[in-house]
Amino acid sequence: MTKFFYKAVKPDGELLEGELEAADEAAVIRELQGNGLIPIETRTTKSLISKLGGVRRRRLSQKEIGILTRELATLLEAGMTLDRSLQILTELTEAEHLMRVLADLQNRVRGGATFSSALDAQDGQFARLYVNMVRAGEASGALDQVLDRLADYLERVAELRQTVTSALVYPSILLFVAALSVILLLVFVVPQFTVLFEDMGEALPLPTQIVVATGDLFRNYWWAMLCMIALIAVVIERQLQKPEVRARVDDKVLGLPLFGDLIWKMETARLCHTLSTLLKNGLPLLSALTLSKEVVSNQRIFGLLNEAGDDLKHGRGLAGPLARLQALPDLALQMIRVGEESGALDAMLAKIASIYDRETRISVQRMLTLLEPILIISLGIVVAGIIMSILMAILGANELVV
Repeated sequence: MTKFFYKAVKPDGELLEGELEAADEAAVIRELQGNGLIPIETRTTKSLISKLGGVRRRRLSQKEIGILTRELATLLEAGMTLDRSLQILTELTEAEHLMRVLADLQNRVRGGATFSSALDAQDGQFARLYVNMVRAGEASGALDQVLDRLADYLERVAELRQTVTSALVYPSILLFVAALSVILLLVFVVPQFTVLFEDMGEALPLPTQIVVATGDLFRNYWWAMLCMIALIAVVIERQLQKPEVRARVDDKVLGLPLFGDLIWKMETARLCHTLSTLLKNGLPLLSALTLSKEVVSNQRIFGLLNEAGDDLKHGRGLAGPLARLQALPDLALQMIRVGEESGALDAMLAKIASIYDRETRISVQRMLTLLEPILIISLGIVVAGIIMSILMAILGANELVV
């Protein structure tokens, strides 16, 4: 008998965690389902050595998981068995880390495990959401359709992420070049004039003293500045790991002009995509909301969704609690209400996701339109300030000579 750690959801949406001893993961899942629970995660409890050894295992990228899901769905729709489909994908792949995962999945399926439990046994390679959607597909007997929807979902999420990432490339390059230009001026150009000023023996104007001191700081203590930046980054990361600090920061972020609106729209699109997909796969609304809120990264919105879930347990619906808490934008709330009243909530959530995907792209472009001139103007002001401070010292020296 092996000890397994599990997470499961009760019919009322409450999340349970614990340990069970069983012969295999399939037995754990059967026992949890027999007790009226919805399994979310099951895994063997591991020793410290095995955990440390698992850290070096290369993880699958989101792109690889999306391609794998699409190919598997295509093979199943073509009439292939799951075992044969996994074998074909194992033979076709050239990536060693992906081949190991596929081979392990096939061995577990051949050994009698469900596909969802085989996925769950891959040390977190596949997200809880992914595993539970597959589990719902197995329960409904429509695994191929669920995988097809799951592939669509992963592609939409990847497209949204790629849109934001691509849009930030140019401003990042511009910011890097701006910072590098200023550092080069301070480290290599300003010291040439410093020697001239020292020979004159006159007191430098205050702006010139500040520029010269900053250049000396970069030139002589660059290593200390790098250590300081690294230390600050570590401290910030540690602080953000505290739930109360992260919640306060995320709350402030939502209040920022433009950027807060972008975060709100991105989280709405991600949540509605996920919730729509889960509902289409046959999960109850409460269980679907419990799983969907895990994709929300902003802790302020996550907390509001938690409160909405508590109200949903008491039969108050979804639109009402979300509207009371203002957990989502007004348009999304109105559409959710219409979807509940018409009995087509999953389709309405898909429309909301599409709308806010488009709104996210528009917000990103609007931010870039403002950010690019701001960066260029800021660089011009800094460079002009450095040049003016040098000219002030030179002109002051010339007046003394005259």
